[in-house]
Amino acid sequence: MDTPFLRIEESGDIFPLRDEVTTVGRGRGADIRLDDPSVSRLHAELVRRGPYVYVVDLGLSRNGTRVNGRPIARRVLDEGDVLSFGVARVRIGGIPAEEIAADAELRRSAVPELTRRELDVLTALCRPALSDEAFATPATAHDIATDLVVTEAAVKQHLLRLYQKFRVPEGTNRRTRLANEVVALGLVKPIPLKPAEPPAEMLSTRVLEQPVRR
Repeated sequence: MDTPFLRIEESGDIFPLRDEVTTVGRGRGADIRLDDPSVSRLHAELVRRGPYVYVVDLGLSRNGTRVNGRPIARRVLDEGDVLSFGVARVRIGGIPAEEIAADAELRRSAVPELTRRELDVLTALCRPALSDEAFATPATAHDIATDLVVTEAAVKQHLLRLYQKFRVPEGTNRRTRLANEVVALGLVKPIPLKPAEPPAEMLSTRVLEQPVRR
């Protein structure tokens, strides 16, 4: 098949994606209909932009959308990624290897140079969104300050610089938009906690290696 497609894991049915936007949901008007009570009537969108495909959770279901087990709001997809809409699972296919390589290069080029403290702030910001809660919101400035044992004013200054570095415009939900961008770029990711720490099903985060200014 020459176009990106979704394969339903349970049935094996294949649905080619539309040229621009493909809707996924339980409702009769959805382009890809998933007949499962955990799926919202209009659950998510698959968007094609040039060679890239990304999924957008529409926030209308309490069960959320996950990619490879991680809750997301928006994420660029790679060949073979497993998407979960509620408990319904599908797999993306048909993305050429050269486009995957181009996407990886795009992500690397989009990452600004960050200081060690900025990496700490981003990790604390995204930690709630990397938990098992489908609709966890990013940490507040107060939460980040408590986590890093610094003043709230210092955290707000770091966030302002990070908004500029990641080109997040002013407006509502600015912290959420920053967190979405950071997670989409793969700058933070969940890892299991050490055995001596809280239960294994809990998640912590680590930061991928990035250039650090001292």
